[in-house]
Amino acid sequence: MEFVGKVAGMAQDYLNGKLTISFTVRDMAAVINGYNDIKDLEQLDIRAVKHRERRSLDANAYAWVLMSKIAQVLNTSKDEVYEVMLQRYGVLYEDDGSYITISVKSSVDMSKVDGHWRLIKDNGRYKAYIMIKGSSEYNSTEMSHFIDGIVLEAMELGIETIPPKELEVMLQRWEK
Repeated sequence: MEFVGKVAGMAQDYLNGKLTISFTVRDMAAVINGYNDIKDLEQLDIRAVKHRERRSLDANAYAWVLMSKIAQVLNTSKDEVYEVMLQRYGVLYEDDGSYITISVKSSVDMSKVDGHWRLIKDNGRYKAYIMIKGSSEYNSTEMSHFIDGIVLEAMELGIETIPPKELEVMLQRWEK
């Protein structure tokens, strides 16, 4: 069961010392159905994390439509266009506030290394790369910036794009 809500309180049973944490939730019907599925289970793995609005599926689909059109104009694949767009407009991966970087021998083919990488240094013998998040991991703000870049590239190639107001509405729809 997964839901969006807020911590409502915490109480301790002084007889057995156990804590009870309660939540207020947005979608009561979904929680009630989920509760019925788990109420008799002996143990649960419980995880509560800060809620982040997600990007809309419409926005993601639109990004891929534009990248496909760009690929047609440039006579390349949409996956190659995606990699170029990540290089230009992508978000760098961070772990505990630090960027993820690697250094490899110059002969290493980075297309065989999982992830998306941007070259940041080449001294001839070794190259240093920084990792870029894939767009499926973007939040709504990151996706908005990514799509803005793709739209700009499409317009420069003479590809028709949706009006800015319509794009803004699309980017404001969140998955709930």
